[in-house]
Parts: sequence; structure tokens; C-alpha cells
Amino acid sequence: MGENTRQAEEREIEREEAPPEAHSDHPNPQIRQVADKDISSAIAVAGHPIHAMLVHFPIAFVMATLGVDIFYWWSANPFWLEVGMWAAGAAFVFGVLAAIVGTLELLAVPGIRVRVASWNHAIAAMVMLAIVAANAGLRITNPETVLPGGLMLSLLSAMAAGFAGWHGGKLVFDHGIGTVISTRQ
Repeated sequence: MGENTRQAEEREIEREEAPPEAHSDHPNPQIRQVADKDISSAIAVAGHPIHAMLVHFPIAFVMATLGVDIFYWWSANPFWLEVGMWAAGAAFVFGVLAAIVGTLELLAVPGIRVRVASWNHAIAAMVMLAIVAANAGLRITNPETVLPGGLMLSLLSAMAAGFAGWHGGKLVFDHGIGTVISTRQ
């Protein structure tokens, strides 16, 4: 009996020393199995996930494109057409980069792959990227049709960016994806 108690105490010490994401006490075994999977970033520089570094750029450029379209709508100044073309193009380029890294991360890390929020985030981001591609293409090939078509695409891409960002935030803040628990303060 004493040996079992000692083994139980050793297991408890091991669990206390392990990072919080390394185990789960959830009563449902399926949830416990998902929670116990690795959630650290596979594509990182010095522990900082590359996807988290890149994802801000397409979101910022998507929002900038929407703002520029509103400025063009109010002013009819052709300057805003060119700014919108560059903003939409930058949103697409950075979106592709973030999508490549995010997809590699999704496929490489089992703890990311098994979470529903990961797939919601990935699908919303791909929808956003498709809308951004259409928006950038419209501006390059036919810039005078920015109103109303480009403005509507900008609005849709901003909504998709918000949805994708929401689920990306859930992955970080609710599931701890890509976070590193440091022993230093």
C-alpha cells in the first residue's frame, strides 16, 4: 500500500512540474485525449510562432482597403483607387504567406489539427483570402468598378477577417496554441 501511495505522489509531482497544456483532468476521455496533444508551434523563431507574426499584416491591409474604398466613395479622388489597389494586393500577398505558414502549422501539430476552432479559423481565412484575391484582381483589371463591387468585396473580406481572427484568437487565448510557458519571469 505504501508503494502505491509513493507512486501516486511521484505522478502528482510530475504532473505539477509539467506545463498546464501537457495534461487534462477533464472527465470525458475524448476531450482529455485532445487536450493532451502537443500545442507548441512547429514553425517558430526563438519560440515565437511565424504565423502569429504574419497574420496581422493581411488583416491590417484588408481593413485599410475598406477604409480607402470609403474615402474614394466620399471624395471620388482617383488617388484612392491606386492606394486601394496596392492595399488589396498587399493583403493578398501577406495573406498567402500567412496561409502557407498556418497550413503547415495545422498539418504539423496534432494538438492544433484536432481542434474545431483550428478548422473554423482555416476555412474562414481561406474564404477571406479568396475574397481578397477577387478584390485585388478587380482593382488591377478594372479599377473604375471599385464602386460598388470593390467596396462590397472589401466589406465581405473585412467580415471574413473578423471571423477568422475571432477563431484564431480562440486558439491562442482559449486553447493556448503556440504559447510557451516560461520558467523565467
